Amino acid sequence: MSYFAALNPMNLVNALPGCIAQGVIWGIMALGVYVTFRLLDFADLTVDGSFATGGAVTVMLTLAGVPIPAALLVAIFAGLLAGLVTGLLHTTLGIPPILSGILTQIALYSVNLHIMGMAANMALSSQKYNLLVSLMNISKSILVGGLFAAALIALLYWYFGTEQGCSIRATGCNQSMSKANGININFTKVLALALSNGLVGLAGGLMAQYQGFSDINMGRGAIVIGLAAVIIGEVLGESILGKRLNFALRLVFVVMGGIIYYVVVGIVLWLKLNSNDLKLFTAIIVAVFLAVPYLQGRRKNSFARTAKASLAALEARKDKED
Repeated sequence: MSYFAALNPMNLVNALPGCIAQGVIWGIMALGVYVTFRLLDFADLTVDGSFATGGAVTVMLTLAGVPIPAALLVAIFAGLLAGLVTGLLHTTLGIPPILSGILTQIALYSVNLHIMGMAANMALSSQKYNLLVSLMNISKSILVGGLFAAALIALLYWYFGTEQGCSIRATGCNQSMSKANGININFTKVLALALSNGLVGLAGGLMAQYQGFSDINMGRGAIVIGLAAVIIGEVLGESILGKRLNFALRLVFVVMGGIIYYVVVGIVLWLKLNSNDLKLFTAIIVAVFLAVPYLQGRRKNSFARTAKASLAALEARKDKED
């Protein structure tokens, strides 16, 4: 049997709902990455650790008998604390953004181990607990994940329209001008980092429920997936809507970027490519989507220069004939 004959399209169709469910959860995580990466212009690597923290807290509290909604609230709070630490390392101690995120991420590895009782992973049975999302009920997972994403998009849209939210956006656009206008940029940085990692912690809690366990390495590469979702969503949104792409729609397309990313992952697995190469394919996908706006800009500039040169030549020819 040939390689292409062994590829059953129905296997891909059956896997798509699971890819969508995971994509929505990672899209929620990407909303947190969007806050720091795009709005604050802060390269925050804390998310690799805070994602696992959210999962560990949710699982351990659920096993201890805490209701799942309450466990998710604590997961959000744990993410907020992680972002707070990164923000204080940067603003109070003057540590560069990337290094402050790395330091918190490294520290969270040990913190997560302590949360899980020094175990590398902890299982959470979907049969014993009434989980909000679960691999055993994908349709419910898509619905609940979509409701979470919609609610968060609405809240973020409202919040970043307030005075405080606009201060965060202004800080990301121009720190010097924001400071000159009386904005406490250190406070806005810490606030945005805490908010971002709170969203990441929530996504980690949802993912731990979905897959049925928390793992010390479940957040590894989360920043790459988050950036992939943000970039894919932005490029897709700008390609479809162009100048009509407002802030709310950008948030929607960020979540869609997470879904598209995991659909691509599903296609890679369906093609029976080596799963160990997923990180390589992720890097290629991100590089391609990063290059698209640049290449489109070069093409437009080249077309404009050509049109301008042609017009100048026609005018010179007309003047010569006159």
